[in-house]
Amino acid sequence: MNTYKRHRFPPDIISYAVWLYYRFNLSHRDIEDLLAERGITVSREAIRLWCIKFGAIYSRRLKRKHRGYGDTFYIDEVFVRINGKQHYLWRAVDQDGGY
Repeated sequence: MNTYKRHRFPPDIISYAVWLYYRFNLSHRDIEDLLAERGITVSREAIRLWCIKFGAIYSRRLKRKHRGYGDTFYIDEVFVRINGKQHYLWRAVDQDGGY
């Protein structure tokens, strides 16, 4: 059974929009803008309906792929000069280099 049957857009576009929503926690408006930059005109209402219909599948798949965070974290720190003023920046990094 084709779950994308009777949709105006191809499955690749629908799955990309839903993936963006669940992977990066973007708003429907942001996804609409990202797709518009690629020449795809779709309403945020259509994206909202896609996320409702296909969201559980993508959400489960993303959670399954997520390995979790490692047990070792390091603090990555650097001094940066911006407009002549020195700033101290830091971020937490796990043992694999992820944030």
